[in-house]
Amino acid sequence: MHFSKPALVATLVITLLLGSGAYFFSPFSGDQYSDGLMANIGKKLGKKSLQPTPLNWHPHVLRFAGDGTAGMRDGAALQARFADPFGVVQDKTGNLYVTDAADNNVIRRIAPDGQVSVYAGGKEGFTDGERTQATFNTPSGIAIDKQGNLYVADTGNHAIRKISAQGQVTTLAGNGQAGDRDGDSTSAQLNAPLAVAVDADGNVYVADTYNDKIRRISSDGKVSTIAGGKRNGFMDGAAGDALFDTPSGIALNSHNDLIIADTRNNAIRKLTATGTVSTLQQSADNDKDALMRRPVGLAVTHDDHVYIGENGEGRILHLTPEGELKGLTGIDVDFVAGDEKILRLSSPTGLLVTATGDVMVADSATTALYRLTSEQPATPEQTRFPVANLNLQTMFAGKTFPWPIKPFQSAHEVVGTMGEVRGKKDGDARDHFHSGLDIQGNLGATVYAVADEKVRHPVTAWGYGTLNEGINIDHFSYIHMKAGRDRDDALLDTRRFQILYDMQGKPSAVRIPRGTKFKTGDALGSINRMYHVHLNYSLGSGEINPLALPFPGFKDATEPVIESIQITDDQGKPLKRKQDNRLIIPRQSPPLNLLVDAYDQSDDNLSRRRLGLYKIGYQLLHADGKAVAGYENAVMTIEFNQLPPDRSSVKIAYAEGSGITVHGNAKTSFLYQASNLVRDGYARNAHLPLDKLAAGDYILRIFATDYAGNVARSGRDLAVRVK
Repeated sequence: MHFSKPALVATLVITLLLGSGAYFFSPFSGDQYSDGLMANIGKKLGKKSLQPTPLNWHPHVLRFAGDGTAGMRDGAALQARFADPFGVVQDKTGNLYVTDAADNNVIRRIAPDGQVSVYAGGKEGFTDGERTQATFNTPSGIAIDKQGNLYVADTGNHAIRKISAQGQVTTLAGNGQAGDRDGDSTSAQLNAPLAVAVDADGNVYVADTYNDKIRRISSDGKVSTIAGGKRNGFMDGAAGDALFDTPSGIALNSHNDLIIADTRNNAIRKLTATGTVSTLQQSADNDKDALMRRPVGLAVTHDDHVYIGENGEGRILHLTPEGELKGLTGIDVDFVAGDEKILRLSSPTGLLVTATGDVMVADSATTALYRLTSEQPATPEQTRFPVANLNLQTMFAGKTFPWPIKPFQSAHEVVGTMGEVRGKKDGDARDHFHSGLDIQGNLGATVYAVADEKVRHPVTAWGYGTLNEGINIDHFSYIHMKAGRDRDDALLDTRRFQILYDMQGKPSAVRIPRGTKFKTGDALGSINRMYHVHLNYSLGSGEINPLALPFPGFKDATEPVIESIQITDDQGKPLKRKQDNRLIIPRQSPPLNLLVDAYDQSDDNLSRRRLGLYKIGYQLLHADGKAVAGYENAVMTIEFNQLPPDRSSVKIAYAEGSGITVHGNAKTSFLYQASNLVRDGYARNAHLPLDKLAAGDYILRIFATDYAGNVARSGRDLAVRVK
């Protein structure tokens, strides 16, 4: 195997082109919406030479396009809507082109003045022709050549499409059917390719994702395999012997080497122009604290630094030419400024680098594009999450969702709710939040889809053979089941599910390609020994409480239970001194914390079943029951409407002594740190402001509420005396 080796381009033109993004000389600088800013790339770049990529910089994350709500809306960039922005490139005059999949199936253009419009496509299908008449199915990676032709990995059509600079869409390779065959453009077959790159000679390189191969489409239209593909796996060496596992991103560096995001291997690989595969960086599969999990997006700078979009935690990483991996975003970030949520990426799938060193990111999950820059933001709006309509009761008005197990239209026992504290076996009892709804079911019972959805992510199944095995389709995830298999491990549908095997030939994973469709009621798997199915529901980057979904027959008229109320000092020691049955609060006390031991149940739960609360807060009253000024309404400090992104936030919501590994006969303890703030997807420490009260007698009233609105009435008042 040998690449054509073009001379390195030293003039002000495109130099490197990626699958999920591209490096090129971009005129972005300052306010990206200024009139005429992008108009003349030659003049702009003629004024400055390329600077070395900095080794240490901490960029601002600015929302560039998309209002944070999934949909289809053209217009001004920050008000536009995308459904699944996956790949991004830019042409020489400053136009950005974004693949927008899910239900949109179009290529969007963001003009230099910030206006978003549909450039190609318009409905799901597989037809060539004039760009607005052509159709696509789950377009993913995108690249651009020096003539301005666009190349699109049309994942759902198992094809590579070309949009000429004149606006004609043709099929470069693939025939609409999944397969694995080299040859000419009409006979070659691919399997849901996710990424493309193109060199200066017009050769197109393809991450043939679910064939675990790297393919090349030569300028004469011939398709050939240049690395990997005997099976999925992990092996370096000669290109023909190398193995990959779900390669989802691809880019060319200045030496014409291919840089590959080898997603399920948690690795960045390199395929040299002379045909050797090596590993630049890899995270161990069992290293839960690794910086890089599930890399997808790639961008390469002029001096061969690599920016990586990893989809495990939504971070952007920086890999230096010397092999050092650093976190660029999502590392030790404060997510709250006042009461505002700071932007955090979720699934960065498309990256590109601008001439000024900024990084543009397409984030599939948050349905928006972002700009990473050292410049100060022009407006605060660009650094914050947009205010989204999360009135789910209104959103789902008039709708019902079937339960994920039979009978679909009858109530099932809920045995776990969102926001509950969870531990890990033989480890920390406060390891993470429970992020969805647990629904009791029998071992081996079939789990069914509750909505029509299309698979969004390159890797969407996990935990093969473990108790935590599950799959994510798009908004919904289903956990604690044999994914794609019945109770006897037989595949439910060989068109949608594929079993992968490890190097020893043992089954190790279930594969479901991006773009795979499921209809409501389609079988997804079978309940494992956890005896329940866990249902997650997400919008953008946040987990939303699934109790908002109108499941038929579910009722809850049972009020929560408050077992105890404590006030502790800054060392965590409870205040105990009392006078006249009132807890004494020193007037000049240090910061104080409020701890509430409480739990909930829903109708028909077993008596031992303890569920977490939905909301908890407090109100300060005078001894006669009248509200203290400023506390006419309860201050609701914890609300599990949307979970914070960091696992460590669980220790802000819950005090030491909380938790249990899983539900069982042992007592579950929910000891809420009710003076802290945990709501709307963020968490931060706070204190009980009793030091601001005048000396006297007060009542501290706890409000413990479940999702149905039932409020604990017993044991909710604590008599205190400030002196």
